[in-house]
Amino acid sequence: MQARGRRMWVRGKKMWRRLWVHGMKMWHGTVRGQRMRRLLTNRLVLVIGAGCLGVFLFDRLLPPPLDRARECSTVVLDREGAWVHAFPTAAGRWRFPAETSGTDPEFLRRLIAMEDRRFRWHPGFDAAALVRAAATSIGSRRILSGGSTITMQAARLLEPRPRTLRAKLIEIARAMQIELRLSKREILELYLTLAPYGGNLEGVRAACLAYFGHEPNRLTDAEIAFLIAMPQAPEARRPDRHPEMARSARGRVLTRFEAKGFISSASAGEADDTPVPRRKPFSGHSYHATARLARAANGAAAVRSTLDVSLQSQVETLARAHATRRGADVHAALLVVDNHSNAVRVAVASSGLHMPGGWIDLTRARRSPGSALKPFVYGLAFDDGIAAPGTIVDDAPRKFSGYMPENFDKTFHGQVRVREALQHSLNVPAVTALDRIGARRFWSALAAAGAKPALPHRAESEPGLALALGGAGVTLEELARLYTGLAHEGVVRALAWTAEEERVVREAPGHRLMTPASARAVAEILRSAPSPAGRVPARLVEDAPQIAFKTGTSYGYRDAWAMGFTEEWTVVVWVGRANGEAQPGETGRASALPLLFDTFDVLPIPPREPREIAHEEATPPGLMTLASASPSRPIIVFPGDGVEVFVHGFGPAARGVSLASRGGAGVPDWYVSGRPVPREPTSGQAVWRPAAPGFYRVEVIDENGARAEATVRVRVAGDR
Repeated sequence: MQARGRRMWVRGKKMWRRLWVHGMKMWHGTVRGQRMRRLLTNRLVLVIGAGCLGVFLFDRLLPPPLDRARECSTVVLDREGAWVHAFPTAAGRWRFPAETSGTDPEFLRRLIAMEDRRFRWHPGFDAAALVRAAATSIGSRRILSGGSTITMQAARLLEPRPRTLRAKLIEIARAMQIELRLSKREILELYLTLAPYGGNLEGVRAACLAYFGHEPNRLTDAEIAFLIAMPQAPEARRPDRHPEMARSARGRVLTRFEAKGFISSASAGEADDTPVPRRKPFSGHSYHATARLARAANGAAAVRSTLDVSLQSQVETLARAHATRRGADVHAALLVVDNHSNAVRVAVASSGLHMPGGWIDLTRARRSPGSALKPFVYGLAFDDGIAAPGTIVDDAPRKFSGYMPENFDKTFHGQVRVREALQHSLNVPAVTALDRIGARRFWSALAAAGAKPALPHRAESEPGLALALGGAGVTLEELARLYTGLAHEGVVRALAWTAEEERVVREAPGHRLMTPASARAVAEILRSAPSPAGRVPARLVEDAPQIAFKTGTSYGYRDAWAMGFTEEWTVVVWVGRANGEAQPGETGRASALPLLFDTFDVLPIPPREPREIAHEEATPPGLMTLASASPSRPIIVFPGDGVEVFVHGFGPAARGVSLASRGGAGVPDWYVSGRPVPREPTSGQAVWRPAAPGFYRVEVIDENGARAEATVRVRVAGDR
């Protein structure tokens, strides 16, 4: 039988050889063979060309949707590149672009070894892995392995589909397209950006930040195993919902690590004993400012801001604690600006998003500035040659075209110097200066500097003398811009929020609001203001910065302000309620100024030479006094003609009514219904004490005999 079998094998071999030789002779030697050869060659070329054209058209008409991977969360970085705040994608997912250079190389090595060991060589699909997966699935009658490469997994993450044979073929085609477009490094980064890690977490960076609290540049064995196990079943293995399944999946990966020789048995056991991580919220600072920058970035993955996250964290803590001490619903907002570049280093827009009104950006809300604009009133008065720091001005009751300001403490101080009037924030002298400058001119000067005060919403609204006392709305940002102008010797520049803006602002000429001499004079006055309670004057402390500061309180105690600057920094603080409700007794000095000084305490101050003691310059003779254009005849300021005066008592023991006038020569004399009104021996003020209700004629006569009169009605308080 064996011999017969050998003979048949030899005969068959000879027969196939003869047939092959005969066929080759016909193919090459006969006309019919040549025709057949040409026909088959042409058809083969046609088929190959059509196939290539089809593949080309498919690739061009239906390219892989790689743009979907570019939609990432926006991260706002500080000036040094540190994390400040991040925002999810429009779909609400946390996805950060991954880079192999910023990922632990040991994690990449083990990932490739476990998921796709021929990743560096295959064209997008691994034929051997697909055959093996098909064989094991057929043998066990269920799918044990999909045979997908990392490229195929990336294609599936770009276009999720149900797990079917058709979907697998599409994945293979997409994987080949991706391989034609991207390098192996880029494909790996694509997968690391899209890999699911449970919930709305996508990508290895989002997973590391949420689960471990750090970037993926350094990972432990337990962390690497967790990151490799999670994408295979991200929802079933979420550690916040299924911690035991997460631990079990991680343990199986650690076992494979040990089998492949990546780690020792002891290391595997130690990693397995590590607690399964729980998801942590992403840390963030300066929500309002960073949200604004993220919106302006138009989907960019990262925005480099001018903020300093270390200072931001410290000042946020200070502001939150300070506001909590003032009241449960009180907010503190502030800006810290680097005077050398006008870059914003700290931005606190509220005391917390959880509080009522916490979502409002209070650095951009328009509020009454109180006395915050007075330094600029006097600065322009110095520019115009109206006054000087030593000019004497009357702090007494006066009427300005129907507007009669009062001091905050309801008292008047008589003749004071402009320096003292600004340091103690007296109202009448500031209105007197603004009256000489012109309210419209003052408003226009501020608007040209980029701080346009908002007037009341009335058709007849025009800038008035109330501007000096907070009669228009400004924002905290606008005040910061103005006060940096004082630090820059009168030149106002825009605030910079990004690295690019910082460069532009640094090179821009800015807008000159006042002359350098006037700005220096105002700054020196503010530096010499009385220190707040518990603070030692800076000039008495070695190396302490001399802070030029001003406070402000709006009408009804709604807004408390403190503004200050040194050579290096400008800080503006606002304290109040987001809804504008009053805080009785909360003034700028009591409520906002302590936070201003606490903030300066944490700001870095470089060594400096001791500041020379400022010498008071002589006041020019023409600027010895400041007053509005006074009439030659006296005018009764109070009580005006036709005014009703309500009193609580009558007779010599009553409190009485203080009489006030302006203009005229010398010290005037007062008469009521022809009877002289005596002056108080202590204050020298003429005080009238009516004897009974009724109508009276009030007269004032100056030293030259010029007179003015008014008819008033006296009524009992409470009588309506």
